[in-house]
Amino acid sequence: YVPPQVRKAQETLDDKKREELGRLKKMVNGLINRLSEPNLSSISGQMEELYMANSRKDMNETLTDILMNACVTPVAMPARLMMEHVLLVSVLHHNVGIEVGAHFLEAVVKKFDELCKSDAEGKECENLLALIAHLYNFHVVHCLLIFDILKKLVSIFTEKEIELVLFLLKNVGFSLRKDDALALKELITEAQRKANTAEKKLQDQTRVRFMLETMLALRNNDMRKIPGYDPEPVEKLRKLQRTLVHSSSGKETQLRVSLESLLSADQVGRWWIVGSSWSGAPMINDTNSKTQQKLRVGKVSSKIMELARKQRMNTDIRRSIFCVLMTCEDFLDAFEKLLR
Repeated sequence: YVPPQVRKAQETLDDKKREELGRLKKMVNGLINRLSEPNLSSISGQMEELYMANSRKDMNETLTDILMNACVTPVAMPARLMMEHVLLVSVLHHNVGIEVGAHFLEAVVKKFDELCKSDAEGKECENLLALIAHLYNFHVVHCLLIFDILKKLVSIFTEKEIELVLFLLKNVGFSLRKDDALALKELITEAQRKANTAEKKLQDQTRVRFMLETMLALRNNDMRKIPGYDPEPVEKLRKLQRTLVHSSSGKETQLRVSLESLLSADQVGRWWIVGSSWSGAPMINDTNSKTQQKLRVGKVSSKIMELARKQRMNTDIRRSIFCVLMTCEDFLDAFEKLLR
């Protein structure tokens, strides 16, 4: 039972919160709408001030919602616009804290996984993949995630997936080669094997041949073979990023997280964000039960147990440590038993 006066106070609090969030959304939306390369510096500065003035959770959720609405559209987004949006996330990720990039990345990856499973006709998948690719280009996420996505797409190997693989390789292929040439080589081998064992109608497609040619061009480091490949815009924005990021930690803030971890974050917690330990994580429960089982191993006389009770050793761990100290022969024996 909630008394009427408390109920009233809660309702006014909720209204106040809703109003605050609405105002915050309006401000962030205004900044995102004006976003362009020349004013990126001032907008990222204003966003940092908003992060300092409001709760991180509210800011992360508001920013992610607005960016997703702006970038994930049924028509293909202009590459330049996409890069500027991701660059803003990257600057905030480095200057404010890694939870900014982590929150946005998780939302993008979950949406991408959801749309991949459904037969969406629009260009939403490409737009989401472009967001992930540029998050990698601007050092928010490690190449591990990109390889996970590529492996997943190659393992399914239908027309839609081939299109997405080509799109991703065109955006980040040469960066992947620089970061992990061996993993790229393994991926190319797997794609060739898939293409050889694919159905006849897929094998004859020029798209598949084009994908394999693109992969070989990547392996041989031949940029001319990839039509429309232009590293210039990304390089230009990377230079801008270096001027905007306060700290010099480029690689340390990269989120080294796999696709599986991101998709199962609700079940196993988010280990990649500092301070987000989670009591519901199965790993934590397992270790507790294991230690308790181990503690009961080894018989101790009832006299020692009585002493432990008198000394108020009221938990299993305390009793076990007390018994070990009282019954061991020397310090080495004590050390061994305590370790066990």
